[in-house]
Amino acid sequence: MWERFSYYGIRPLLILFMTAALADGGFGFERLQASAIVGIYASSVYLASLPGGWIADRLLGLRRAIFLGAVLICCGHLAIGLSGFVGRPMFFVGLVLIVLGTGLLKPNISAIVGDLYPEGGARRDAGFSIFYMGINTGSFLGQLVTPLLAAWVGWHWGFGAAGVGMLLGLIVFGTYAKKTLGTLGLETAKHADPTVQARQITRAKMGIAAGLGLLTLIVILAASGVITLDPQQIGRSMTFVLVGLSVAYFGYIFLAGGLTADERKRMVVILVLFVFSAIFWSAFEQAPTSLNLFARDFTDRQLGGWTIPPGLFQSINALFIIIFAPVFAWIWSSLAKGGLDLSSPTKFAIGLLVTALAFLLMLVAANIIVASNGTVKVSPWWLVGSYLLQTAGELSISPVGLSSMTKLSPRRYVGQMMGVWFLATSLGNLIAGLVGGNVNPENLPETPKLFAMTAGSLIVAGVVLAILIVPIRTMMAKQTAAA
Repeated sequence: MWERFSYYGIRPLLILFMTAALADGGFGFERLQASAIVGIYASSVYLASLPGGWIADRLLGLRRAIFLGAVLICCGHLAIGLSGFVGRPMFFVGLVLIVLGTGLLKPNISAIVGDLYPEGGARRDAGFSIFYMGINTGSFLGQLVTPLLAAWVGWHWGFGAAGVGMLLGLIVFGTYAKKTLGTLGLETAKHADPTVQARQITRAKMGIAAGLGLLTLIVILAASGVITLDPQQIGRSMTFVLVGLSVAYFGYIFLAGGLTADERKRMVVILVLFVFSAIFWSAFEQAPTSLNLFARDFTDRQLGGWTIPPGLFQSINALFIIIFAPVFAWIWSSLAKGGLDLSSPTKFAIGLLVTALAFLLMLVAANIIVASNGTVKVSPWWLVGSYLLQTAGELSISPVGLSSMTKLSPRRYVGQMMGVWFLATSLGNLIAGLVGGNVNPENLPETPKLFAMTAGSLIVAGVVLAILIVPIRTMMAKQTAAA
């Protein structure tokens, strides 16, 4: 809960803070640059989960990885808080520390929840329900508390509050882990041959040291002005790298993964879902960028005598998730009991098309603003309605996708496939950041153009996937029968 409070607590503030004028305590960055930074940061958080899980398995164990991750996140928030006194470089050092800490904490705390229930079954499902409730509670509270503090007291109070929450979580975990978890999560994966084990550990430590050393060098050179980093160029380069990694991994699995004919068919389905998942997240993750800027610049935020902080709108999605997640679970179950069990691609297609409606709604609102030449601010209900539709899209795609990975992946590749699945989220965050800065009062036509392009991409994706439903269902038929 507190880790998500931390992550989602600073997310609404980032682009608003970086684009705020220097006189208002911000950095005065251009919108496209600031949006790209948000995209790189969010993308890196998900990417860091891949080495984070590996480090826990090989070197630290789940418990130590979680604890160290929480410490790094706390240090990251401290660095961001100090940046108001020390200078701008400390802000970005803080973001790097949060990325590293989240990479260690996020995948491993999920794994340790699963290990609490080795017998599986209903108790494990109940345990993950509590876990999921904590995640969404943290997400909602973080996006509620930090924008209010940032508006009422100052930016760094908002950033600092997210860190205080993480510190509370760290204290609770450090105090009660031994009592409640016993030896759970302390062991690491070991090779049967001690010599090979020692060699693997040495190589792992050298690799980690080299990676951290290179990262530290880049941070120092950038902070000292020796090199200049262009966030948009970095983001574009990262996009090519992530796409390349995805193609290379799927290619390797197909060519050298030792798959059976049935497993190859299921991998094709996973690849299809991967592509459409990335498209969905590239739209959905515009919340902290384009929609956040829209809330600040183009939305009437007066409520009586109070001005609603723009970042506060970010909490709407988390609130809707808490309200509607049980409703969607009931809908899918009821349809299945009634003999209408929708396949994963069908739910994906529905999710893409519903999310397209969310951006068509924003397109109407943006056109109202353009027609008035920027003199009119629209009702906040446009954003609320859009977030409601986006939530419906998320609930049709995110949990369904996670479930599909566990069902479709060959047993020996389940863990890797979960990592690859988060790679789609990482790629979507990156693309959303690269396009999300195109909301600007000084260039009004760019806003409806962005929303039209986003809605159009989702509609095309949804229609294409709908056409593919029958052939995909045929490929999944054998697996479904086996399940």
